[in-house]
Amino acid sequence: MANTPQAVEEKIEEPQNQQDNAAPQEQKTQVQTAEFPEAAAVETAAAGGSIDILLDMDVPVTIVIGQTEIPVRQLLQLGPGSVLKLDKSVDAPVDLYLKDIRFAAGDVVVVDGRFAVRIKQIFGTPDSARPAGK
Repeated sequence: MANTPQAVEEKIEEPQNQQDNAAPQEQKTQVQTAEFPEAAAVETAAAGGSIDILLDMDVPVTIVIGQTEIPVRQLLQLGPGSVLKLDKSVDAPVDLYLKDIRFAAGDVVVVDGRFAVRIKQIFGTPDSARPAGK
């Protein structure tokens, strides 16, 4: 017997018929074939037109001025006025990230009373964005 939906239905019903004698409250499983309509052919737009939507999207950029590691005990003792010493010097450039990929480096500046970053270097590939020696 082929494994058509009807054959599968029969296989399912046979054990259930035996169980129905023992427990008449159980319900039978209904099996139906799925019919999918053909997808209509759609003409695609030129590649140049489809990139325009991406050019207007906003992407989050993360600026990292430094990092540190502290024990949880010390973290729980932090409060207003606490100071965390970071691993970078004041003169070191900050790192700019898109997602988890470093794409540029720059200097922190102040513009109109707000922090800003002046881009010093843009990295071409993820390999060039890795620190030396890694």
